Order: sequence, then structure tokens, then C-alpha cells
Amino acid sequence: DDDIFSSAFCENSEKLINVHLFALAAKYYSLSSLGVCTPLEDMLEALKGNSEEPAGIKPDEFMNNKKSHEVQVMSELVDSIANYCGIKQVIDIGSGKGYLSSFLSMQYNLKVYGIDSSSSNTNGAHERNRKLKKHWRAYQSRGKESLKSQSLEKANDRPVENEINCKTINEELLNNANSLQNQGQVIIQDLVPSCGFTEVATLETNTETETDLVTGTQSHETKPSEEVLAILNVLPADAVEDFSSSHCNCGELCEEEKVRRKVASLKTKARKSSESNLYFPLTSCITAETELNDIITDLEDCMMVGLHTCGDLAANTLRIFTAKPEIKAVCSVGCCYHLLSEQFENQEECHDQVWGFPMCQYLKDKGWCCGRNARMSACLALERVAVGQMLPTESLFYRAVLQVIIEEIYGVTKSDRHVGKTFSKSSSFIDYVRRSLKKLELDDSKLPDSCIMDYYEKYKHRMNELEAFNMLKVVLAPCIEVLILLDRLCYLKEQENIGWSGLVKLFDPVKSPRCYAVIALKNQSCS
Repeated sequence: DDDIFSSAFCENSEKLINVHLFALAAKYYSLSSLGVCTPLEDMLEALKGNSEEPAGIKPDEFMNNKKSHEVQVMSELVDSIANYCGIKQVIDIGSGKGYLSSFLSMQYNLKVYGIDSSSSNTNGAHERNRKLKKHWRAYQSRGKESLKSQSLEKANDRPVENEINCKTINEELLNNANSLQNQGQVIIQDLVPSCGFTEVATLETNTETETDLVTGTQSHETKPSEEVLAILNVLPADAVEDFSSSHCNCGELCEEEKVRRKVASLKTKARKSSESNLYFPLTSCITAETELNDIITDLEDCMMVGLHTCGDLAANTLRIFTAKPEIKAVCSVGCCYHLLSEQFENQEECHDQVWGFPMCQYLKDKGWCCGRNARMSACLALERVAVGQMLPTESLFYRAVLQVIIEEIYGVTKSDRHVGKTFSKSSSFIDYVRRSLKKLELDDSKLPDSCIMDYYEKYKHRMNELEAFNMLKVVLAPCIEVLILLDRLCYLKEQENIGWSGLVKLFDPVKSPRCYAVIALKNQSCS
């Protein structure tokens, strides 16, 4: 196959002579064709077995379509891995605005530490999480209302005899409720035998708490029926609380009962406080040498996750995972390949440093280097282009002509400064060039408008060449990405404490081009 594909290039000039063959070769060496990925469905089935989990709340009301898709898919997988490993703590590296962290904590009740190097991101995540809690409660309330309406529909389908019985019970209850409002007391046992307040609270929260254990001797004897819950819903807001305070036949409570109730109340408050603070945004710059114990004081068995961790951070996440015994699993989706540091890119800078690429010993032994241009190409989105979301040709053309100008007029061939999103703010090519020169701290006064337009006219007929060149880069992008991802996977395969590792395609690549996750679980015997 290699011999066939090599004929896409001229043997003497090494120029591309067969574009079709080049495209076939690129497709052949993409992740989707190599067969090295584990299907997401197989992964979830292996983690969950045959257990069916209740459908959760979809995040599409809280974030845009792309982020909603990513968070929903990844959070389900992270929760499945956490359950499989028996852990409740998650560390979200490069958590950014905290979308994934918030959803993991609220939807799956996981304790999440979101670590980001930007304090503005951390502060924003705090505020966003606070607002999300309010939205979340409202969303859950709507869900409860939907369940109530379904229950009422079922009740309407019952025989007439049951309706008469319910009416009799409700009339009796309302009479007692009115008496309660007048006198401040009611004995509800006559209507609902053995039904304590703690049972109702347990049903409302739908969680097994320490309070349930305290009152377990009562709650296991009788489970309230749907009719009982309907009765309690008719009571005034303070009725159950008043009943709770007059539970022992309205008489004096014994000291033992007072102590028991006080302990139960304190544990309930502690549990509610804990549940309301399951997500902790933290500000810290993570490197391969980072000591997590210095950041997280109550570090326990946990897993690390990263949704589009940028550049070297994805590689460092894997290094920390392999080095720290407390971290039992990792699920990392990297991005921004152009920001990766490469060990063999600049030989003069090859001092003792931790590099983003390569990670595995195999590529290190070969001294492999991609180069910045190739890594930039790896960031392109082939699937999006394939469905008609074309590259921004005009802005790329502007940038290419600007490069010629700054080299020929200013003699600059390399700069640490960036033009950024100048194109979207510019009204014309002249405006674009002047804005860009100011960003690059170059004097634009020496460059008249006529000179700028001369460069534009000189190269505008070559715009189609630029477009063709960029399309070739798009076709090649998956091959470069596969090299980077397989390097990370090979690094994990080289570690002795890893029980399983693999690549999983998590997202729809049209919605989220960086769609592959590097996943690994440590041997269960590893401490």
C-alpha cells in the first residue's frame, strides 16, 4: 500500500502529481479507517452491563448545541467509568467555563474539582454554576409537574368507586387541615398510619441519605402509597412540619427522642449543604510536575477528565494520571494541536524539558517531529468541509498577502505576536492591514493605501490556488491528528500500571471536530 500511495508524488521533484491517490492515502491512514478505535456503545455496555439508568436532564437549555452535545455524551461516559471504578470524585483539568463540571455534579451527583489556569474562567464558572442551580431546580420542578399530571391522568381512569373513596378521604383531610390552621395541631396517623415526615422527605429528594439510616427502623416498615402522597400534597405548607413537632401524641418528647431528631436534622442539613457544593472551581496552572494534593486537600480515589484540553495540557493530564496512584481513570479530549511543544522541532532548544510531543518511547527513539505547519493542519475540520461548511477563503487570503507585506516591507519573518480575529472587525483589505500592523507593533505610516492595494491586486488572481492548497491541508488533517493521538495511546500502553487504554470517538465530528477521547483505567490492584 505504501508503494502505491507513494506514486502520488513525483519521484524526482517530490511534487504532488496525483491528487486522487493522495486523498485515498489520507483516508486510508485516518482513525476511522485504521480500526483502532473502541466504539462508544461497546465501551458503555462493558462499563454498565445490562443495567438501565433513568433518563437524565438534557443540557440543551443551559448551553449551545455544540457544548450540549459534548457535555451530554462525555458526562454519561465519565459517570459510567466512575461507577465502574467505585469512585465519586472527579478532577476536570482545563475546566474553562465549567459546563462539564457543573453537569457532572448536578446530573450525576459527582464531587467535581474544576481546575483552570484563568482566574476569570474560574470566577465565571462560580457565577454560572450559581445561576445554573436555579435553572436546574426550575427544570426539575417542571419534570415533577409533568409526573403529577401523568398521575392525575391515571387517577381519572380509575373506576367511579375509587373516585368516591378519594373524595371522602380528601373531604376528611381538608376538614382536619382547616382544624390544623385554627389550632396548630393535627393527628395524621388516623388517615395515614405509620407515615413519618422523614419518609416523605426521602421520597422528595429521591436519594439514600444518612437521615434515612437514622430513621430506617420507621421507613422500612411502611412505604407511602401514591394515595398517601396525594393526601400530603393537599395539606397546607406548614402542616407536615407542625405534625412532626407533635408526633408523639402532642405530648412532651422524651430526651432520647429529642436527641435523635436533632441528630437527624443536623445530618439532613449537612447533606443538603454537601449536595449544594459538589462543584469546586479552582485556579491553578497544571504541569506534569503538579502535586494535586497541594491544590485539593481532600484528594481521594478519583478520575481525571478534560474536555478539549489545550496543547500540552492534554499530554500532561496523561502524565499526571500515570504518576498519581489516587487517579484510577482518565478520559481526555485534547485540542489546539498547534500549541503543542515538540521535542525535536528546534534542536537548539532541546534541553531537559517535558514536551507535549512525542510522548511514547517509540517516536522518541525515532526523533519524530511534525512541525508547526502540520500541527496547524491537524486542527482543520474535514467533516465540516465535507458537509459544505467551507474554509474562510477570503480571510485566509488576507492573511497570506499580509505575510508577504510584512516580509518585504518590514523584513519580519518571525513574530511572537498574533493578528487574531482582525478580519471580522475590518471593513476592507486596507483596514485589515493597518489593524494588523498595529497589533504586530509595526509602523503603518510608511505604507500608503495605494501600496497596500497594489499587493492585493498582484495576488488576487491566485486566490483559487490558496483555496486548493488549503483543501489539501484539510484532507491531510486526520492523518496528522491520528499520529498525535496514537502517540498518546502508545504512551499509555507502555505503562505497567494501566489495565486498559483506548481511543473512543465520542462526538459527532460535524458538531465537534475534536471528537476523539483518550481513555484509560488502571489495574484494580494498583493502589
